[in-house]
Amino acid sequence: MTRLSRPDALKAVGLGIVVALILSAVGAAARQAGVTPLPAPVALTFAETLVGGASLPPAIGILFHTVWVTVMTAGFVAASREALTWPRALGFALALWIVALVVFFPIIGWGVAGLAIGPQLIVGALVPHLIYGLLLGGGAKLVFGRTRRYQAA
Repeated sequence: MTRLSRPDALKAVGLGIVVALILSAVGAAARQAGVTPLPAPVALTFAETLVGGASLPPAIGILFHTVWVTVMTAGFVAASREALTWPRALGFALALWIVALVVFFPIIGWGVAGLAIGPQLIVGALVPHLIYGLLLGGGAKLVFGRTRRYQAA
């Protein structure tokens, strides 16, 4: 991990918020169009699980998702001190996809890799993570430039 300057930390947080909101919009559009195999938004379902299954408004899911994506994005920026590259961003997104499959899905009752619902959840979760990797890689290049080095902590 590296120590980000205050301006770079603010840029990383801003990037995370923008990416999270874009992903939320894409997810909502996919749900409205009926093209997502996910039975419900993961972040909202996770938040509802945390409060004992109570129904929560969609805004809570968006807030939960925005916080998660922002923290993960800032962590990616801090951890990628050599360079913020497309391969790193996509690799990070794929690592988060694995976390979703083996940590979040079982917690919310969908089973490992969503197999309690069906194998289509594996690809259903992969697509938004690939979009995240593309947005993260492109956004990092846009916000931080082609190559960015940070002062080691």
